Amino acid sequence: MESKVRKIGVLTSGGDAQGMNAAIRAVVRRALDMGIEVVGIRRGFYGLLHEDFMELKASSVSNIIQQGGTVLFTARCLEMLELEYQKKAADICRKHGIEGLVVIGGDGSFMGAHTLSKQGINVVGIPGTIDRDIACTDYTIGFDTAVNVVYDAVCRLRDTSESHERCNVVEVMGRHCGEIAIWSGIATGADYVIIPEVPESNDFDKIVADITENRKKGKMHNIIIVAEGVEGSRDLAKRIQEATGIDSRYTVLGHIQRGGRPTVRDVKHASMMGSYAVELLAKGGDNRVVAYVDSKYVDFDINEALAMKKKPSLDVWETNNKISSY
Repeated sequence: MESKVRKIGVLTSGGDAQGMNAAIRAVVRRALDMGIEVVGIRRGFYGLLHEDFMELKASSVSNIIQQGGTVLFTARCLEMLELEYQKKAADICRKHGIEGLVVIGGDGSFMGAHTLSKQGINVVGIPGTIDRDIACTDYTIGFDTAVNVVYDAVCRLRDTSESHERCNVVEVMGRHCGEIAIWSGIATGADYVIIPEVPESNDFDKIVADITENRKKGKMHNIIIVAEGVEGSRDLAKRIQEATGIDSRYTVLGHIQRGGRPTVRDVKHASMMGSYAVELLAKGGDNRVVAYVDSKYVDFDINEALAMKKKPSLDVWETNNKISSY
């Protein structure tokens, strides 16, 4: 394939996600394989506006595929909401001969990419977010690793919870999206999974009644997983202890969910999406986002992707309710 672009840039934006480095590596290696130069842009759109660039060669991305985080660093950049800075970013791209840009991040990053497309810079987005909250794709880079981090942590907490006959409330990431809570809930056999998409999941009276009844049946420890968007994990543990007399503790897993070596699944998807993104740019693709749908890698117009509404995995949540609260 003869490429329509000779030089591209790649950046990571917003929250970091395990697998971003694998995506960067794939972008660089596939581009070089097609005779395309690659510029690494440090610190996302902020770095673009400040011309924080580095040439990326094959050796530049050696031994990063297994690393968490992002070697290009990441940052949020509110300036990209303003037309003045959108034009400035596009002018900087043209100044450095950057004809296409790969943006690895979430919805906010794709909005920034779209503004550059309107200014004449070809852009392709790759969904990199541990929350799995981008509606156009069945998978986002970092999600599998984050869920496995929660799984490992809860398995450890269960050991001590069972030893002390406690109730443990575990807060996981997911401000607006409960996917991490849902998936880790069913994987760990959590008694309850409380998510922002289902307000009635935070039914305190039912939780207390079930815990009390199940104690009578011989269940002597409990795990409750709460998405951070619900808020109040500390208060929930306190209220449960006050209402039941059961020693209750809360644990906020926080940013450990973002760190660590990515799983095979994350590396595989990141590598495939990175390569796909370069091929789109090489064909003259613009304002596109790479997605994984029905076991295939496809792409959507960014506007179309941003307009889609994410549906939570309520089938998984409901199944966990049926098999775990005993």
